[in-house]
Amino acid sequence: MSEQQSTEAVASARVTASVNRKRTGAELGAEEIEAVVADFVAGRIPDYQMSAWLATVACRGMSVAEVHSLTRAYTIGGEALDFSGLDAPVIDKHSTGGVGDTTTLIVVPVVAACGGVVAKMTGRALGFAGGTLDKLESISGLRSYLSADEVVPMLRKVGMVITGQSRNLTPGDGATYALRDVTGTVESVPLIAASIISKKVAVRADGLVLDIKTGAGALIPDRELALELTHTMRDLATSFGLSCRAVLSDMSQPLSPAVGNALEIKQALAVLRGERIPGLSDLCATISRLMLQSVDVDLADADADAKVERVLQDGSAYEMFLRWAVAQGADRQVLEHPERLPSAKLRREIRATGSGWVVGVEPRAIGNATLLVGAGRLRYGAALDYGSGVVLHRRVADRVERGDIVAELHYDSGDVDGAAALIESAFTLGDEVPPVPPAVHQVF
Repeated sequence: MSEQQSTEAVASARVTASVNRKRTGAELGAEEIEAVVADFVAGRIPDYQMSAWLATVACRGMSVAEVHSLTRAYTIGGEALDFSGLDAPVIDKHSTGGVGDTTTLIVVPVVAACGGVVAKMTGRALGFAGGTLDKLESISGLRSYLSADEVVPMLRKVGMVITGQSRNLTPGDGATYALRDVTGTVESVPLIAASIISKKVAVRADGLVLDIKTGAGALIPDRELALELTHTMRDLATSFGLSCRAVLSDMSQPLSPAVGNALEIKQALAVLRGERIPGLSDLCATISRLMLQSVDVDLADADADAKVERVLQDGSAYEMFLRWAVAQGADRQVLEHPERLPSAKLRREIRATGSGWVVGVEPRAIGNATLLVGAGRLRYGAALDYGSGVVLHRRVADRVERGDIVAELHYDSGDVDGAAALIESAFTLGDEVPPVPPAVHQVF
């Protein structure tokens, strides 16, 4: 047996033992967790063994100490961003994601236009929930990954940066992130918390705002579990010395009427040009306010809200997005003429099968429909159709008559009939007008 084979055999035995111990409910030690993550990063254990470990953790859960150890393990061997050369505090935000969640594309340029300095590392889609990085890659020429050395110069030049997660910052999370998407381990409080906070530990921003989703389209649909995730992440961030605020927001229906990569870019650009989208605009305003207040504790709610509204109405938030995108390689003309962004060639109208008030739009059905036409990944590493997706014409509390168009499926290929059936099934009608779900449930 070669030295490499011997090393791999030891690593394989170690992760197997860890799986067996966790399966019995034992608490894993910090060194044990760090060893498993380090072995996977180094390629000493295969995907299927790491999948088993992640699945066992997802099923059995983790203690506070274990989550802290996993978070630290994700960052071991990685770089950390150094913002000490900047003259202003740096702000970061993170959303747990969902269907039609375009908040990052809106709040980052809004806060930067208000004078904040925003550094945002973002990820790809997880399951039915879209990923900001995939959306950005629908913009031709835009460099979605910057090296750690490029981040600070970009912040000096523009005032904001959105970049893909660098494996050099959180190697352990980078190695396991995509694997979670295809192994049924997305919806786990400890895995979500460790993944997100590890990136925030590496970024070390002065202010951090977390957007935790709850409702049918959230990674954690249950309200109580979403609250548990919120408290877990805030406590975890604090334990690493990060200043953190959080908002518990609604994902009981798709956040944006547009669901799909380029479709959501177009939606974000419309909001940045001053268009108001109920729910989406309200949530973005709240997150933006909290981000500004995270580095200016004396800033009153009304003053922060006024700043946010001003940059949306005078065009400076839109201009900030264009400046940033061009600085990272995008063609300004494409963004100024969003019809030049990727667009599916075919459309199918989805019509109401009855009359009444829309009492529900099931977000997972909408998200899964986009997967069937290539807007998301059904298998690891699959290519995306950036122009495909769903545009909703009706939302909760809207009135519809039988035959009205409630949604439109954009596609080039895929299981179109299956996607259309999912979209049709997503709409529930009732005889009485329902309350409109609030965009924000709680602020912490």
